[in-house]
Amino acid sequence: MRVLAIDSSGLTATVAVVEDEQTIAEYTVNYKKTHSQTLLPMIDEVKKMIDLDLSSIDAIAVSGGPGSFTGLRIGSATAKGLGLALGKPLIHVPTVDALAYNVYGCGDLICPIMDARRKQVYTGLYSFSHEVKDGTHLTEAAFHVEEQQMAIAVEELIGKLNAYKRPVVFLGDGVPVFTTYIEENCKVPYSFAPAHVNKQRAAAVAALGEEYYKAGKLESAEEHKPEYLRLSQAERERMEQHGNS
Repeated sequence: MRVLAIDSSGLTATVAVVEDEQTIAEYTVNYKKTHSQTLLPMIDEVKKMIDLDLSSIDAIAVSGGPGSFTGLRIGSATAKGLGLALGKPLIHVPTVDALAYNVYGCGDLICPIMDARRKQVYTGLYSFSHEVKDGTHLTEAAFHVEEQQMAIAVEELIGKLNAYKRPVVFLGDGVPVFTTYIEENCKVPYSFAPAHVNKQRAAAVAALGEEYYKAGKLESAEEHKPEYLRLSQAERERMEQHGNS
């Protein structure tokens, strides 16, 4: 199975090709350029570097939200365009799920946080459980969604984590924004994921996408829509204006 993955849900733009259980190529940029400038050139560069015939891929995995409204639209439009042109299905991978999958096998409660502004975060809670064979060998780590991705106040999130009474690992672009708040209010042991796994990675989107593919969680390019979880700022302001008029 060969999956092309795209993630432009946050500040990071990332593209990867995963074949079965091997990452063939991954191109990730977290710099001061818009995704409209970087995403298609990155796909083209990956294609050239590994002599990829796009018609040979089985599916396109795309980080489907939540996240930056503009970034999600760019990623969605890119995936839909490729899907339509190539006649390939899309795999909608929830953004926060894929972030959590970066730290595969972690024994702590996993809490990705993306800055959603207004002291809110896009988040979810995840864990892995291990099945042991013959009492000695780990066979696999099963991925569990403890609480599905959501948009909530950071204060409410920390309250949830304190109630779990479990060690937690944080990752995502919300970490530098809310580090001080976490330090002052988190009552359970916590850590922050290191640089190589603390932001979006398309290889994680592809790897989780493969699991979705096996489970039959596919959609056509026409069907795909980003999952924003809340209204955009422009929509909120429009509603406020109409409410005051």
